[in-house]
Amino acid sequence: SDKLLSEELKRRVRELENELIKCKQRRSSEEQVHARAKIEKMSAEVVDSNPYSRLMALKRMGIVDNYEKIRSFAVAVVGVGGVGSVTAEMLTRCGIGKLLLFDYDKVELANMNRLFFQPHQAGLSKVEAAENTLRLILVTTDLFLSSLCSHLPFICDFSNGGLEEGKPVDLVLSCVDNFEARMAINTACNELGQVWMESGVSENAVSGHIQLIIPGETACFACAPPLVVAASIDEKTLKKDGVCAASLPTTMGVVAGILVQNVLKYLLGFGSVSYYLGYNAMQDFFPTMAMKANPQCDDQHCRRQQEEYKSKVTEHPKQEAVEEEVVVVVHEENEWGIEVVSEVTEAELQAASGPEPDLPEGITVAYTIPEKEETSGQTVEETDQSLEDLMAQMRKM
Repeated sequence: SDKLLSEELKRRVRELENELIKCKQRRSSEEQVHARAKIEKMSAEVVDSNPYSRLMALKRMGIVDNYEKIRSFAVAVVGVGGVGSVTAEMLTRCGIGKLLLFDYDKVELANMNRLFFQPHQAGLSKVEAAENTLRLILVTTDLFLSSLCSHLPFICDFSNGGLEEGKPVDLVLSCVDNFEARMAINTACNELGQVWMESGVSENAVSGHIQLIIPGETACFACAPPLVVAASIDEKTLKKDGVCAASLPTTMGVVAGILVQNVLKYLLGFGSVSYYLGYNAMQDFFPTMAMKANPQCDDQHCRRQQEEYKSKVTEHPKQEAVEEEVVVVVHEENEWGIEVVSEVTEAELQAASGPEPDLPEGITVAYTIPEKEETSGQTVEETDQSLEDLMAQMRKM
């Protein structure tokens, strides 16, 4: 009887699983029906029906010379998890021309503490779930999906995934959560000479970073690898059953935001592109730096890219920016006798300054602290008289 009951329960579970799959497929079909039609031209017209009027305002305000250029770029996002899914949504809303998504994992209910994914998508592959969501807001972007995650398929997709047939993608974004996948992306990009940006969030969920990697010019991921890679440790052995990394939607949202901001600056040519930008949520600290390529890098393609970069620099040296002299406007005629004077007098400045300390040559202080003035006045001796008696004496004086 127990065996028959067990078989009946298994049969019922299979039926429920099939029903769940059918429900998800019906929902997906309904979402596809309501997907928005592609807008052929990005307009700056300020009307409620134009989803790009706010973006195009960047051009009118002088931030970006030609925002419409965003539609001419193809970006590959590897890893559609906590950071990658939000990154893909931001790029879609910004009007990127083509978006390639790579992931092999499925959506789980454990992912619901993050942004983007929804409970009814549990069981779907992350790229399929992302497609269902992005096509609802998709208005200009061409979307391509892949469930592959090894460096060989990357080479083919990165080198031929551009908007024009046979052209490479303009940028690759790494949003994966393990070193093995990062190394696969690094190997593919070094071999192709493909510019890419790496991103990550710490296991305690309170820090993260982004990094721009230009093969041959900046350090690749193998030039200064993390300890787990440098020591040839199998990271799979570091994970324990019942123990998982922490995850905060706030931290992942911040990292995705600074990643896409860096992407826009890089592609559209405005602002200062960060080579490395960290984020520490505990102190609200954003460290920045740049790392040069390691001539002894273990990746042979990285070393080859370094040699090619050196040759380019030798043939076409970078011209240093010449600082423009500040022109002081002098008005020869001053009919009203207007003068610009300091609001602080020399006496006030001297009173607010203190003595300068004896410092070595070449070192100066930004300011000095004035010495405290001793307050003068009479002191009152202690007495056994009551407050009423003292007040009476003061009235007689």
